[in-house]
Parts: sequence; structure tokens; C-alpha cells
Amino acid sequence: MNFEKIADILEEELGVERENIKAESKLKADLGADSLDLFELISKLEDEFDITVEEEDYEKLVTVQDIMNYIENK
Repeated sequence: MNFEKIADILEEELGVERENIKAESKLKADLGADSLDLFELISKLEDEFDITVEEEDYEKLVTVQDIMNYIENK
């Protein structure tokens, strides 16, 4: 999975410094995302990777690694 592409999206959507984005980073606790940020982030990921993230799967996306795994499995 392309970590760089996901990191680009996180940097743009959350305004986080690139060096603070790691695979193990937690979206809320480490990167400061709130519920609205997560919704916008998921929309951007869906567009970028041509996938659909089911609403019941939102809570499973806790870390950057979770996002990479989810996209890889779609």
C-alpha cells in the first residue's frame, strides 16, 4: 500500500507536519483528527483509491496502518 499517498492526504486534510505521520500514528490521539476531519478524510480516500468505506467500518480506522490495510483489502 502506498504510505506516501496516504500521508499526503493526511498532511493536506489534517494540516499535520509530514514527519509526524507514521504507520502507527492514531488519527485522533496523535494526529488531532475530529469526527468531521475523519469524515472528510474518508471521502478523500474513497475518491483517491476508488473504494467505498462502509459506515460500520469507520470505527475500525484508528491508525494510519488501519487505513493502509483497509484499502489493500478492498
